[in-house]
Amino acid sequence: MHAFQHFQSEFGRHIRDPRQAPCPDGVPARRMAIYNELLFNNLTGFLDACFPITRQILGDKRWRRLHRAFFHEARCHTPYFREIPREFLDWLPSDFGPRWLKELAHYEWVELALDVMDAATPVHDPQGDLMAGMPMLVPAMMNLCYAWPVQRIGPGYRPRKPCQTHLLVYRDAEDEVQFIELNPVSARLVDLLQDGKLTGRAACTAIATELGHADAQVAIHHGAIMLEQFRSAGAILGIRA
Repeated sequence: MHAFQHFQSEFGRHIRDPRQAPCPDGVPARRMAIYNELLFNNLTGFLDACFPITRQILGDKRWRRLHRAFFHEARCHTPYFREIPREFLDWLPSDFGPRWLKELAHYEWVELALDVMDAATPVHDPQGDLMAGMPMLVPAMMNLCYAWPVQRIGPGYRPRKPCQTHLLVYRDAEDEVQFIELNPVSARLVDLLQDGKLTGRAACTAIATELGHADAQVAIHHGAIMLEQFRSAGAILGIRA
């Protein structure tokens, strides 16, 4: 067993850094090179698919060098290829590239994360009164706040100054990932509803109180409109049955 573990260790070191670590004894160098290339190509395929804008921003040459550094340095904690983008995101240095690059990469990763998220739809009343009942958000959802306008970043737009950005990202009933840009008030409303313990009216009243609104009923009315908009967009399923 000790010899096999030693072989595995040598094999892994060579895969990570074939220039510095010798090929394990008994393995033909040509076969090892083919295996190494296949493994690296699989990894880059997943990263290319998950981070297309990040790739465009960095350019292919710099993007591939980043892949090599990840392949060499990272110590992944999962054997599943679909988890590689998350491992890459965790590894990506915060000071690499533009100041907003890591947030951009996170924004791109979110779509994959929600697409594969295992989240069963709970029992609910789709036509229920959202103010009287407890609104039920879709189970595959993330209520996100970024320091930069990540949804606008691309080859033609690279922000120079931070701009706080709230985004609601969720998987709808057709299993399509959707994005809604929020303001701080609507983001707070979603935040209050995520525990599923408040009625719509209670959540809207809490926001009116937090804002110190001069006319609470006006704030509650606007909150009711927001809830219906979320339902129309598929972010709210209905009310808890």
